[in-house]
Order: sequence, then C-alpha cells, then structure tokens
Amino acid sequence: MAETKSLEISELFYSIQGESTFTGLPCVFVRLSGCNLHCAYCDSRYALEEPGRSIRLDEILSFVAAYPGVVVEITGGEPLLQPAVHDLIDKLLAHSRTVLIETNGSLDIANIPLAATIIMDIKCPGSGSASLFPANIATIRQRAALRAGATEIKFVLSSLQDYAWAREMVLLHDLSAVAPVLFSPVKSLFPVQDLADALLRDRLAVRLQLQLHTIIWPETPRGV
Repeated sequence: MAETKSLEISELFYSIQGESTFTGLPCVFVRLSGCNLHCAYCDSRYALEEPGRSIRLDEILSFVAAYPGVVVEITGGEPLLQPAVHDLIDKLLAHSRTVLIETNGSLDIANIPLAATIIMDIKCPGSGSASLFPANIATIRQRAALRAGATEIKFVLSSLQDYAWAREMVLLHDLSAVAPVLFSPVKSLFPVQDLADALLRDRLAVRLQLQLHTIIWPETPRGV
C-alpha cells in the first residue's frame, strides 16, 4: 500500500547547522508547523502563524535523500505535536541517517528512539512560556545511561535573571554531568559579553552558543 501519512510542514531546506554540538555541519532541516508555546523572542514565529503545507512522508524522505550522508534536523514550531513525526523519525533512522529532534521540552520525550538525538530547549522565565514536562529530566538521565549523546539541553537566555535561573537548574539537577548543556543569548536582549563574563565568573560547565546561521546570513530570516 502506498504511503499516505503526511506532516504539516513549514519549510524544508538545506543549510549549515547553526546550533547544538553539531554546529557547522551541513544539515537538512524539516521544520514542522504549529507550536503549543508563544515564546517572546521566537525566531521562527512563521511556523506558528502561517499555515503549513501537507506533505507526504515519502516526499519528505525524497527531499532528504537528495543530500546523502547529511545530518537531518526535525524542528518547528514544536515537532512532537504531530504524531506522524514518529513515523518520519523511524524511517530516517532505518536509512541510517543521523537525526536531531529539537523540542521545547513541554511534551513527553520518552517515546523518541534512543538512536535519535534530542535537543531539548528548557524554557526560561524570560520566554514567557516556561513549561517543562516534569518527567523529561528523568528521561534525559535514562537516555544518557544508555547512549552518550542521546540528548542535549539548551537554555535560551533573555537576561542575567534568565542566566541565574538556568544556572540553578543546571546545578540542581547536575545537568552538565548528564548531557551537553548549551546557553544561548537572545542577541537583541542579552549581550553575549555579559553571558561570557557570567560563565567565566561562575565557572559553569556549559557551552556558550551563538546562532551560527544568523552570523553567516544576518539578513535572511528563514530557510537557513
């Protein structure tokens, strides 16, 4: 029987991975439309506000197949809102692709295959949408015990107050011992030098992350 499942897609594109420990690598992006949060600093608001295109899984896989051997990131919006995303993940893994799933942390990540790498964005108070699914911290620990690199944790910071909150989360849950932790400043709100100074002062075992794609293509808001 022909594949009939579809996903609501905001955009499909090929670019340089701008975030995570995979920064700098060529990457195929599958951006799903729709989100359950409304972060104040969202840089992909169009994925929420504009209707997506319904694209069959086989068409998405054909797009990805045009870039053999390249990392694939499934992002949004919030990709886990669409149940068929799990079929896409399974098919990509069956084709031996390296799969990254960027999620906002508000939904259960327990049923994501261990072979995929979850990039979980824990929302700080400054986002206006702080909403962490309670069991996700325990799930991260379970994944880390089974496969190194199965999860990465990201905090997007709007201010020194967000930094202090994120620092306490890292220390309270010993997150740096569990997975790579990335602190990313909102460029328009939180000067990167202020974040660097805070990290040096506190000797926090996290990685300062800048969005590489916004440095390479500063005037291009999407498709990079």
